Amino acid sequence: MKPVIFGLSGLSLTDSEREFFREVRPAGYILFGRNIESRPQIRALTDDLRTLHGDNDLPILIDQEGGRVARMKPPVWPQFPAGGVFDALYDIAPMTAIEAARINAEAIALTLEEVGVSVNCLPVLDVRVPETHAAIGDRALGSDPMRVAALGRAILDGLSKGGVVGVVKHMPGQGRAVVDSHYDLPRVTASAELLEQDIAPFRTLNNAPMGMTGHIMFDAWDSVHCSTMSRTIIENVIRGQMGFDGLLMSDDLDMQALSGDVSDRAAGCVAAGCDIALNCWGRMDEMERIAAKLPEISDVALERLNRAMASRGRDIAAERLSALLDKRDALLAIAGDSAEAKLTRAVTGASHG
Repeated sequence: MKPVIFGLSGLSLTDSEREFFREVRPAGYILFGRNIESRPQIRALTDDLRTLHGDNDLPILIDQEGGRVARMKPPVWPQFPAGGVFDALYDIAPMTAIEAARINAEAIALTLEEVGVSVNCLPVLDVRVPETHAAIGDRALGSDPMRVAALGRAILDGLSKGGVVGVVKHMPGQGRAVVDSHYDLPRVTASAELLEQDIAPFRTLNNAPMGMTGHIMFDAWDSVHCSTMSRTIIENVIRGQMGFDGLLMSDDLDMQALSGDVSDRAAGCVAAGCDIALNCWGRMDEMERIAAKLPEISDVALERLNRAMASRGRDIAAERLSALLDKRDALLAIAGDSAEAKLTRAVTGASHG
C-alpha cells in the first residue's frame, strides 16, 4: 500500500484507473464535484472502489463542510450551514450551539454514509483573527480557541455517530494566513507565544482520528519549510506540543503554495512526517509519478489509519436524517437575526483582512 490518497477523474473508474489502482493500492480516495451526479452513481463508484481493494473500511474522503465548501449539493442533497453559523449561535446560547453543531454533523454523516463516503474533511479548527483571509472566513468556528474546540468536538462526535470519520484541519492553524494557500504560500510572523492560541484547539482535540496539515510558513517554528514539509513542525509542534497521534495527511499537494513537481512534494511531505500524501486531481501522469516516488506505507501510519477507520459509529439509521435536520433548524432559529448579522460582519471582515 502506498501512503497516498488519490482523486478520480470522473463519475466512474476508467480502465486505466482501475488497472493502476489495483497495482499501486493507494491508502484511499477523495471525491470532488466532478465525481458526483446522483446517489446511485456515487454508491456504485464507492462500491466499485471497495470491491477493487477488497476492503469495506477503505477510506473514501470528501470535503462536505457546509456553506460554500460542499461537493454534494442541492437539490439532490440538503444544504448545510457554514461553521460560522454555530459560532454566532454560541454568543446567545453556548450549549444550544454545541448541540446544533453535533446534530448538523450527524446529519451530514448520514448523507455521506448512505453513498459510501467514510471520511469527511471537517471540522475546521483554524482560529479566526481580524486578518484571517476569506479562504477561511465563515468556515471558522470562532475566534476563541476553547469555543472552537467545543464546537469541533461536537462535530467530530456527530460525524462518528453518523458512521463517518472526521479530519481536523488545518494543522497547526491557518487562521493567521492573509493569502489563500491555493494560490500563494502564507507566511505567518507571529511569535511562538502568540501561536499558542492557534494550536490550542488542536491540542484540546489531540485524540481526533485524523488531521490535515496546512501549507503555511511559520517563522517562529521553521522559517525555511512550510508546515506540510517541515519535520520540525510535524515532530515538535503537531506530534509534540499538540500531542496528536492520529493519522496525519497533507492538504492537497497541487495547491500553488507549494513548489516543485507534485511527486517531489508527495515524497517530501511523507519524509517530513506526514503519514499520507493527498493528491486530489485524478491526473494519471501525476499519480504515476507520485506512486513511483513514494515508499510503502509505514507500519506506524498503517496502524493509525486502521485505528481511525475503526472509530466510526456502526449503528446507522438513515431515516434519522429528516428528524435531525428539523431539530437543527429549530435550534438555529434561536439565534435569529442577531446571529445572521454577526456572521455577515465576520465574513466581511475576513474578506478585507
